[in-house]
Amino acid sequence: MDLLQWLFEARIPVGSSSLLLREVIGNVFGLLSVLGGMRRRVWAWPVGIVGNVLLLTVFLGSAFGGAGTVDLLGQAGRQVMFIVVSVYGWRQWQAGRQAAGSAVTPRWASGRARIGLVAGMILGTVALTPLFRALGSYEPVWADAWTFVGSLLATFGMAKGWVEFWLIWVAVDIVGVPLLFSAGYYASAVMYLIYGAFTIIGFAVWTRERRRAEARLVSAVDAPVKQIQ
Repeated sequence: MDLLQWLFEARIPVGSSSLLLREVIGNVFGLLSVLGGMRRRVWAWPVGIVGNVLLLTVFLGSAFGGAGTVDLLGQAGRQVMFIVVSVYGWRQWQAGRQAAGSAVTPRWASGRARIGLVAGMILGTVALTPLFRALGSYEPVWADAWTFVGSLLATFGMAKGWVEFWLIWVAVDIVGVPLLFSAGYYASAVMYLIYGAFTIIGFAVWTRERRRAEARLVSAVDAPVKQIQ
């Protein structure tokens, strides 16, 4: 109990202010999950879940004794969403590794799926903004809703193995960083900036792997033809 109390109350001094230790630790776990996802490692999912649990307690500051902190309901809600979708992704990648020896093979989303992702981002943000506002989320509420919906779609895209999920994260970070800075969650804001760099790298890595997979497929098709000739 003493350890748990320490974890909830511990702060890291930064100049004249301080950062919640659990916010920093939660984001470190999140970064490790991103690195694991880039390398298509199954452990990326459970590591991410640990970070989600810690960050859930951060963004519901008033519920966990965070005097002087604001509640970001979209950020808090997306941690719950992350946990649910991560369980799905964990199972998908685990099954893929058992069946094909690889957790997931990156692939491009279909045209219909891409339209669905864009429409989902826009319509989801419009639909959730008034709900989050009614619940008392921090302004601008639309930004909180945008990061929630984008995070849901990006995590689902990662579970499906769509290369485009990295680009959704870029869209989330562009809005999420200013929101977190304005709300006073500086550790998360800085970590979002770092995430942004890794999402661009991740997109390049997954794109390269997809091209390699396509090249291997072409070679496998051409091999029997060459043998016949």
